[in-house]
Parts: sequence; C-alpha cells; structure tokens
Amino acid sequence: MQEITEQSTAKSVMVDGVNIHYHEAGQGVPLVLIHGGGPGAGGWSNYSKNIAPLSKHFRVITPDLPGFGSSDVKPVGSAMPEWYATKMGQFLDVLDIDKAHFIGNSLGGMVTLRLAMDRPEKVDRMMLMGPGGSMPMFSQFPTDAIMTLLFFYDGEGPSFERLKGFANQFVYDPSAITDDLLEGRMKAALQPHIVENPPMRPTAGMVMEEVWRDKRLTTLPHETMILWGREDKVMPMDMAMPLLKQIPRARLFVMPQCGHWMQWEHADEFNSVVNNFLGAA
Repeated sequence: MQEITEQSTAKSVMVDGVNIHYHEAGQGVPLVLIHGGGPGAGGWSNYSKNIAPLSKHFRVITPDLPGFGSSDVKPVGSAMPEWYATKMGQFLDVLDIDKAHFIGNSLGGMVTLRLAMDRPEKVDRMMLMGPGGSMPMFSQFPTDAIMTLLFFYDGEGPSFERLKGFANQFVYDPSAITDDLLEGRMKAALQPHIVENPPMRPTAGMVMEEVWRDKRLTTLPHETMILWGREDKVMPMDMAMPLLKQIPRARLFVMPQCGHWMQWEHADEFNSVVNNFLGAA
C-alpha cells in the first residue's frame, strides 16, 4: 500500500503548455481538492489533514494552481477565475478523467463554480468551502485578510510576522496555526518565480469576476454543498446567501467555532461530512 506523504504522492503533468504539480492518493471515484489563494498556499499545505483519510474512499487529486506551490506561474492579467477553471478542465482531460467530485476552498471554490458553469459535464458533486466570487449581504468587504492576500508582496513586502498575522485570521483558534505550517508556507511564498509574479496581485487588465452575478448559476444541475465557518474573517458567512439562493440543488453546512479553514480546524468532522455527502462506501 502506498505510503501517503508529500513526497510519495507528488506528480506533475503538462497542461496546454503549463506544468501543473499535484498530489495523488487512493483509488476509485476521482475527488479533486482545490486550495485557496493565500500566500504560500498549495495543495498539500491546505489539505494535508484530509488527503490520507479521504483517499481510503476516493482517488484524491490535489493540484497546485498555477502561480502556487510547484506549478508554473499564471500569466499576468489573466481573468479570474476563468483562466484557472479552463486549466482545471484541461487538467482532467490530460489525466483522462471524464468527471470528478470537487472540493474548493476560497479561490478554489470560485474556480470550481466557474468550471461547473463552463464544463458542467466534468463536475459530479461539488463542495464549496468559504468560496470566493460572492458578495456579503451585511458584512464589510473586502476584509482585512483579503487586502493582505492581494497586497502581501507590496509595501513592506513579505515577512514571517506578516504571514503569521494573516494566517491567524484564517482560523477561530490561532493556536491551530503551527510554526511548521507557517515556515512551509513562507518558503513556498518566497520562491523567486512567485515573488516576481504573485498570482493574486491585481494587475492592469486583470478581470476579477463576480461569479454570483452569472445567470448560469440558476441552471447548474450539480448536487452542491456550501460549507462555511461561522467565524470566518476572510469570507464572511453571509456571502453564502447569494449562492444558496441561486444554485438549485445547494444546501448550506455551517461549522461553529470555525474560521476560513474548516478542513484544518475541524479535520475529522470535515472528512466525515465529505464522505457522507459524496456517498463514500
């Protein structure tokens, strides 16, 4: 049986001229986990507590989005999330996967939604965890955490303390953020090709799409679970409402005493919810 470690599960593939690094473990129905857009984010760092448990039931595939981790950079000015959604659809094509379940956190949730609208046949069930692309009904937005994410490489520039302050906003209990996690993310964030072209930095010509305004949401056929941490300081929980109202087969799961990283803070319960919703044997 394959030992599930960061090194043993690492793979890469060329997708339309872009090298995409990913982790793969398990067998059966494909389940794609897409990470968020914070500094130093990547597939393994975001889902290290979930890959092994979920791989007992699914073929778990966890890519580094271009511009993150060990994947190639994202072109400057490319539309968000359209460019990422296109690449994720092509990624499945290259792996010869007709259809997969998806879990998307934050940026990953927005990418998953766009892929479901552009190529609905590629998505089976989807779980959107604090997804981007919506708008809060009552809360102030963008949040301080989002502003830090967008401009982490500007001003005073990246630093461990700045990253720690950002990461502490991700969770309900900051003690859940370990120095090992931060050191790994800092190392990833300081890779020269990422420093030169930060994937989330707003640039001239870059379109940040308001996914919640897309009329195709109302015709999505997919069974959908929207998950939110009640104390999310990155994407306020009331951002769920425009998506919940429009996606026909959506339901909402709220985790108490939880921030933006449900899969990290409440890993065991999160894994159980995933298995139940996706019909694990």
